[in-house]
Amino acid sequence: MLTLSNLNVSYDGSLILRGVNLNVPAHSLVCLMGRNGVGKTTTLKSIVGLVRPDAGSVKLAGTELAGMKPDARARHGIGYVPQGRDIFPHLTVWENLKIGLVVHGAKANGQVDRVLELFPILKEFLPRKGGVLSGGQQQQLAIARALLTDPKILILDEPTEGIQPNIIDLIGDTLVKIKKEGKISILLVEQYLDFCLAVGDSFYIMDRGAIVAEGPIAHLNDDIVKKHLTV
Repeated sequence: MLTLSNLNVSYDGSLILRGVNLNVPAHSLVCLMGRNGVGKTTTLKSIVGLVRPDAGSVKLAGTELAGMKPDARARHGIGYVPQGRDIFPHLTVWENLKIGLVVHGAKANGQVDRVLELFPILKEFLPRKGGVLSGGQQQQLAIARALLTDPKILILDEPTEGIQPNIIDLIGDTLVKIKKEGKISILLVEQYLDFCLAVGDSFYIMDRGAIVAEGPIAHLNDDIVKKHLTV
């Protein structure tokens, strides 16, 4: 579904991504892991078009995205939830959800009912301002809004950050359910190891802007964790 090939990105002459190769198969959930500052978020921004690579390829469902602006990439099938969620705090939950439809010219066609079924707490809070929701509720809203764009791939940056454990479990269960429906692939950047082990099919680990380990999630053993993930 998504393929990165030999991706290089530099800032002010410093090479940030070094020949990154990454593949997200259809109907799968892939975890991109690594310590702070190794290039994970830059990788995601390169996919969605917020950062322009110096070299390499980003393909979604076989289509090269190089040269496409972020809005064109979104319309082509990328749903993105950045770190910090970026909901509109002064708009209601319902207004936040509508933006996911309006921006992409989509019609509801039962999609709103579907995301409210996935995240039932949002149905209770439709008239509330997004800014009064808890961090976990805001994360659910951000994911729901991204799903309303009808993406081919859902990209999440640190979805568990600052969220209470019971909501982390709920979000994990929901992501697995979405994946099993077979319509959307998922790529997430995550540092919470147990979450990755619970939801992921495969993993990639970054260090100093390069992929240094990869494989099925079952192969993410203590030696790899100690070498590449522990502080």
